[in-house]
Amino acid sequence: MCLLGCDVGSSSVKASIVDEETGQVLASDFYPKEEALIKAIHPGWAEQDPESWWTYLKEAIKGAIAQSGVKGADIKAIGIAYQMHGLVLVDREKQVLRPSIIWCDSRAVPYGERAFKSIGEETCLSHLLNSPGNFTASKLAWVKEHEPQVYEQVYKFMLPGDFIAMRMTGEIATTVSGLSEGIFWDFRTNSVSEELMNYFGFRKDLVPDICPTFGVQGELQGSVASELGLKKGTPVTYRAGDQPNNALSLNVLNPGEIAATGGTSGVVYGVNGTVNYDRLSRVNTFAHVNHSAEKTRLGVLLCINGAGILNSWIKRNVAPEGISYPELNDLATTVPIGSEGLSILPFGNGAERMLQNKQIDCSVHGLNFNIHGKAHLARAAQEGIVFSFKYGMDIMNEMGIDIDVIRAGNANLFLSPIFREALAGVTGAVIELYDTNGAVGAAKGAGIGAGIYRSAEEAFASLKKVGVVEPDGLKANAYCGAFDLWREHLEKQLSNQ
Repeated sequence: MCLLGCDVGSSSVKASIVDEETGQVLASDFYPKEEALIKAIHPGWAEQDPESWWTYLKEAIKGAIAQSGVKGADIKAIGIAYQMHGLVLVDREKQVLRPSIIWCDSRAVPYGERAFKSIGEETCLSHLLNSPGNFTASKLAWVKEHEPQVYEQVYKFMLPGDFIAMRMTGEIATTVSGLSEGIFWDFRTNSVSEELMNYFGFRKDLVPDICPTFGVQGELQGSVASELGLKKGTPVTYRAGDQPNNALSLNVLNPGEIAATGGTSGVVYGVNGTVNYDRLSRVNTFAHVNHSAEKTRLGVLLCINGAGILNSWIKRNVAPEGISYPELNDLATTVPIGSEGLSILPFGNGAERMLQNKQIDCSVHGLNFNIHGKAHLARAAQEGIVFSFKYGMDIMNEMGIDIDVIRAGNANLFLSPIFREALAGVTGAVIELYDTNGAVGAAKGAGIGAGIYRSAEEAFASLKKVGVVEPDGLKANAYCGAFDLWREHLEKQLSNQ
């Protein structure tokens, strides 16, 4: 018997089939094969048609089933992971009223900033409404003001994963974790925030019913089951946003545990066991997948926009033409730790929340024409990305999260020996690398929700660790010295803003 995990991203939709007994991945597929279309009618806008996600999902599931050789009837439970913070609006007939305003759309930022000031910064932060910023609630406020004819027809608002679950089961529901990522959930009262709903003038009946993150959330309708090649009545038993789900896929569930990713942007996601917050709102806090009123489990999310995008820029514009990423890593290893005094601030991909929404752009410091070359720039770029991780992790440490172990998928920047060595060295943390992905995590989450696994420990007993990086004492001192120099350059840049 098998479990199906679906990961609805903004670039593609992935599906993985996992054998419930062995925990092994039988097949994975994704669609579209080219990056999915994101419509930007105006600068800073980003929209997708929710029905396109459904089309992609059907193709991904079809491909995974064909690869695995299993029958649709062998799938015993379904889990859903999804791109966070998006807004989907439906009417009473469950028809989509407008394209989804997705996570990277920035039109609603002024609405969130005004709410932060009007409701009160201390109130927002202490109730873990974060700074409402560009999250789902602010996007709904934008629709309310600019598209009143649409807003008047709204029966329920949803997140992308809620929409996919609705298409599968016919049920409109969300989770506490989902409401918290949309900045609707008050962690002091353990309920939908009255202050926020009243401030924006939202009707309370716009909020979907709340279902558990793990547990039966509905069953596949007959017509939908035939579309997907699955069995009618197959239960949907798990859903979560992509970053909490990534943490689940790495078995990061308890206070002090950390999950990290290093793609175009970089993410560090740590679990906190107390209601705490950063007074400068440089990180965001959401309900983790295993949070409850009785057991506090909060996901503290640090997002760095300028991460792997800098490394790819170096590869395209600085490194020898045609070089591969492994060859770029080899080039970087030809110069010593600290790049002989060369520092790069990697913040060239928009305003950084970690820097209090300042946009300082990427900058190079200490460049000496008689010393530095392509190899120095290649190394300094990776070190600069690592140091931005360290800078943000120090903020998380101030919130009471002690970081001893960092778990990550063996992909993207974590494939680089320099990146791994530098991160372990400057943080003093052990890095554990695993062979997993979000769709696999969603499948195992479905197994937990269906009661097939008695615990997360049982679900992830088969999680394959493919590498461990321990801090090297001598190298650690060199990395810490380079970080101190890097931080001096950053603080000078920030003081000039």
